[in-house]
Amino acid sequence: MSSLFTDRLWKRVEPIWNSYLEHPFVKGLGQGWLEKEKFKHYMKQDYVYLIEYCRLFALGSAKARDLKTMTTFAKLLHGTLDMEMDLHREYAAQFGISNEELEATEAASTTTAYTSYMLNVSQRGGVENVVASVLACAWSYNFIGKEVAKWPGAIDHEFYGNWVKMYSSDEFTELAEDCKNLINEIASGKPEHELAELEEIVVKTSLFEYMFWEMAENIEEWPLSLKTEGHSTK
Repeated sequence: MSSLFTDRLWKRVEPIWNSYLEHPFVKGLGQGWLEKEKFKHYMKQDYVYLIEYCRLFALGSAKARDLKTMTTFAKLLHGTLDMEMDLHREYAAQFGISNEELEATEAASTTTAYTSYMLNVSQRGGVENVVASVLACAWSYNFIGKEVAKWPGAIDHEFYGNWVKMYSSDEFTELAEDCKNLINEIASGKPEHELAELEEIVVKTSLFEYMFWEMAENIEEWPLSLKTEGHSTK
């Protein structure tokens, strides 16, 4: 019996994803000592990231060659809009941030680079590129959620516990499994050079995921703050 494409991908991404669990932001979140200002920055950046992520699901539906694939992308879009983004809106309310303010967040440099990469490769290729682009985010967050949920007290933390609960939940696991099943179906029978291209997209988005944790930890925006008054920079 031939192995699944996701088995091949796992061999490439496992060391990258294990590094997430050692990252100070993820460790701080899971162990409960993460500074709330860092989480606030992450939450706002992840919200604007998810808006672009939803565009990818819509693009996947448009590029789908059959109704089953179109339906899967529509389900992923619905799940992200109604489940994942709801969690961010709930956290924003605790920080006194309105939905309008949340949506008006300016994407940081890493957020911009990451979403631009995904949209670029997805526009240039077929539906298989879209699936490869969205896979690492859904699958790795489920991986993190399930691993962190095993840490003592993580799931019961008064502030970060809801984050851990959602990404380790059966509902989110189903979304991640939908992405995995989709790429396995689409990869079936493809020549090696096409599989290698899809693999590189998953690896690069996994590296972008690490950069996103770095961005959150460092409360990164852009290297220079541009001031419109007098066209000065600080």
